Amino acid sequence: MRAAVFDSRSGVAGRWLSSEDVPRPVLQPGQFLLKVEACGVCRTDLHIVEGDLRPLMPHIIPGHQIVGEVVEGSTAELPLGARAGVSWIGGVDGDCWYCRHSMENLCDHPVFTGYTVDGGYAEYAAVRADFAYPIAADLEAAQVAPLLCAGIIGFRSLRVAGVERGERVGLYGFGSSASLAIRVLQAWGCEVYVVTRGETHRKAAEVRGATWVGDEDARPPVELDRAVTFAPSGRVVVAALSHLRKGGVVAINAIHLDQMLTFDYDKLLWGERQIRSVANMTRADARDFLALAAELGLRQTVTRFPLEEANQALEAVKHETADGSVVIDVAGAK
Repeated sequence: MRAAVFDSRSGVAGRWLSSEDVPRPVLQPGQFLLKVEACGVCRTDLHIVEGDLRPLMPHIIPGHQIVGEVVEGSTAELPLGARAGVSWIGGVDGDCWYCRHSMENLCDHPVFTGYTVDGGYAEYAAVRADFAYPIAADLEAAQVAPLLCAGIIGFRSLRVAGVERGERVGLYGFGSSASLAIRVLQAWGCEVYVVTRGETHRKAAEVRGATWVGDEDARPPVELDRAVTFAPSGRVVVAALSHLRKGGVVAINAIHLDQMLTFDYDKLLWGERQIRSVANMTRADARDFLALAAELGLRQTVTRFPLEEANQALEAVKHETADGSVVIDVAGAK
């Protein structure tokens, strides 16, 4: 099968991945084989190939927003021929303290799709059946793929921030995840204040009906109840914290942060303001968000790349040149 492969020993900037013929995966007990239709491109993929996340496998196929058809292995929920989706968390041990206390997103021995096991930048992917989600057959794969990480983790971020209906919520950065989160916030009757550096992203936020939009140095015109930061920048976290009311919460939606700056405790954190990190997601988050996405009829703006142009897809994420989400259209590349 064809795949875009990252070798941590030889990848270089802009040419992180090589297009290769590799063996089709051999299934282990409890796995499905998916014929991949589309795979979303996430900033986490960029962190992996650029070394922001320590390489755990010297040779890996990235990609963790996978939509595909079950062609081997099956369950009652997902029989042969069914459409399935897969996300970043591809498995947990089920027995550690966190798993036993309903916090599987913090599992001591997790499986990460496209990081510790091969992912979806390929024609086929082997995935754990109990971490695959039913996807309606009439939905376009490229539209669904960004929901499987950008959408789910954005939804979890709103939960971690404790967002309640009708609140004032700041979104810092407006890429794939934020552009889906705004739709959820609007459905909850929230006012949405967007701070983002890119002019294209500011225009996208305006088109999607943000209450207010400003550049990276702007201050929202009101104090915020909650904020979610999507940029991997400690400076952005401190800025968001400075815009909160007393008792407000900042949730950091980033698997990697460049550096947390020093800040004035008395002015910024005192008053029971809080900073919380968002770590991975649970299967409950995935199922709840996918049900909500279906209810809201969420459809994402996508920029498509064929499998052979996976490096260009990563460049589009790196330089924020795409409106909405970047997707590798594997089926369309054949």
